[in-house]
Amino acid sequence: MLDLLPVLRVLGMLMAVFSLTMGLPWGISWAQAEAVWRVYPLSMALTMLAGLGLWWGLRRHDRELLPRHGVMLVTLVWVLLPLCASLPLMLAMHQLGRPMSFTHAYFEVVSGLSTAGSTVLSGLDTLPASVNVWRTFLQWLGGMGILILAVAVLPLLGVGGSQLFKAEAAGPVKDAKLTPRMTETAKGLWGVYAFFSIACTLAYWWGGMGLLDALMHMFTTLSLGGLSPYDASFGHFQSPLLEAIAVFFMLLAGCNFALYFMALRRRSLRGLWRDPELRATLLVLVGGGLLVSVLLWLKGAYAPLEALRHGMFNVVSIATTTGFSTVDYLQWPVFAPVFMLLLSGVATSAGSTGGGIKMVRMLILLKQARREMKRLAHPRAVQPVRLGDAVVDSGVIFSVLAFMLVYGGTVIGLSMLLLLTDLDPVTAFSAVLASVNCMGPGLGAVGPSSNFSVLTDFQLWVCTLAMLLGRLEFLSVMALLAPSFWRR
Repeated sequence: MLDLLPVLRVLGMLMAVFSLTMGLPWGISWAQAEAVWRVYPLSMALTMLAGLGLWWGLRRHDRELLPRHGVMLVTLVWVLLPLCASLPLMLAMHQLGRPMSFTHAYFEVVSGLSTAGSTVLSGLDTLPASVNVWRTFLQWLGGMGILILAVAVLPLLGVGGSQLFKAEAAGPVKDAKLTPRMTETAKGLWGVYAFFSIACTLAYWWGGMGLLDALMHMFTTLSLGGLSPYDASFGHFQSPLLEAIAVFFMLLAGCNFALYFMALRRRSLRGLWRDPELRATLLVLVGGGLLVSVLLWLKGAYAPLEALRHGMFNVVSIATTTGFSTVDYLQWPVFAPVFMLLLSGVATSAGSTGGGIKMVRMLILLKQARREMKRLAHPRAVQPVRLGDAVVDSGVIFSVLAFMLVYGGTVIGLSMLLLLTDLDPVTAFSAVLASVNCMGPGLGAVGPSSNFSVLTDFQLWVCTLAMLLGRLEFLSVMALLAPSFWRR
C-alpha cells in the first residue's frame, strides 16, 4: 500500500490545479451579478486547501511513477475529482432553492468529466449562466483528458509523463510516440484541441449564437459530450446553419487528434485520408446519416431536405457519442434509434474525444475474423493482420479480444443489475450502453425527451459506474482489482 503514497501526492497537486478551473464560472457569475457567485471562490478554496494539504503532507514521497502508478493515478483522478467538481454545483443549486442530492450531483459531474452528457437536471433554461458554464466546461476538460493536460503543462511534478499518457490515452495502441518526449506530445494534442475550440466558438458565433452560447456549445461539441444549457438541447436554435456547423465539428472531433497533429507538423494533409481508421470512421458516420435520412424520407416522416437535415445531424450526434438532439428521434421508425445507439459503440476513432469501443478495435476484430475464415481453407498460410501498411502485433490483437470480452460482460452484467430493480428492459439496456459508451441519452424512459432523473439513486449509481468504466476503458480498473497488481 506504500505505492499509493506517491500517487496521492500527485493527486493532491492535480486537485490544487483543478481548483483553478472554477475561476471561469466564478468570473462569469461575478460579471453577471448572479446571486450564486460566492459558491465558486468557496469551492475553489476548499479544493485548493485539500489538494495542497495532501501534497504537502506527502512531500517526502517524491519519486518517478511506474506503470502501475499511472494506472492507479488515472483511476483515482476520475473517481475523486468529481467530488471536488460537485461542490460548486451542490452549493449553487441549494442557494437557488433547488437542493440537489449528492447522488445527483456526483452523477452530473461524472457525466460531464467523462463526456457522457447524461443529465438529471431539468429547467436548464432558467439556471444561472455560470452553472451551465461549469457543467459544459467540465466536458471540455474531460474531452482530451485532464491528465494529458497535466503532463503537458506540469512537467515539474516529478512524475513519469509517459506512464500517465499511456494510462490516459484511449485505444489499443498506446506506445507509438508522436514526438521524442511525451510532454511534447501532450502539448501538441492540446494545441490542436485548443485551435479547433477557438474555430468552433467563432463558427457558432458567426452562425447566430450569442457569445456565451457559442462558448458553451463549443465545450460540448469538441469534447463530444453533448450537455446543453437548454432543455430542448440543440433543437432550441432551430437553425440548419448551426446544425451544419455542429455536424462538421463533431465529425472533426470524432477522428484521431494525433493525425491532425502530425499533419500540422508535416504541413501536409496528404496523410489523413491514408489512415484506414479515419476513412472507416467517416464512412460509417456519413453513410449511417444518409441511410437514416433515406429511411425517414421513404417512411414519410419528413420531406427530402428535412429528412437529410434531421437524419444526418442526429445520427452523427449519437454515433459520435455527443448526444445532442434536435427532435425526439424515438418517434422515428424503430430501426433508426436502435441503429444510432449501436453506432455509438464503434463510430469514433482512437485518439478522439469520443467514447465506445473505437473504430480501430472493430477493424482489427474484422480483419482477425477474416484471417480465421481463410485459415479454414488454407491452414498453413501465413496471413498477418494488417492495418494500412502496418502489421498488427499479436499482443494488440489479444488486448482487443480481452477488451471486447470485458466490454460485453460489463454491459450485460450492469444491464442485469438494473433489471433486478424492475426497470423495463429497453430503458435498462440502453441506459447502460449509453453510459458505457459515454453517449448521453438512451431509449425508453431515458430518451431525448426525458433525462436520467427518472431513475432511482441505486440505478443512477449503476450508470455512474458504467460511465467511469467506459471512460477508463475497463482494463485499467479491472487491473486494480487483480491481486497480482498489488504484489511486488
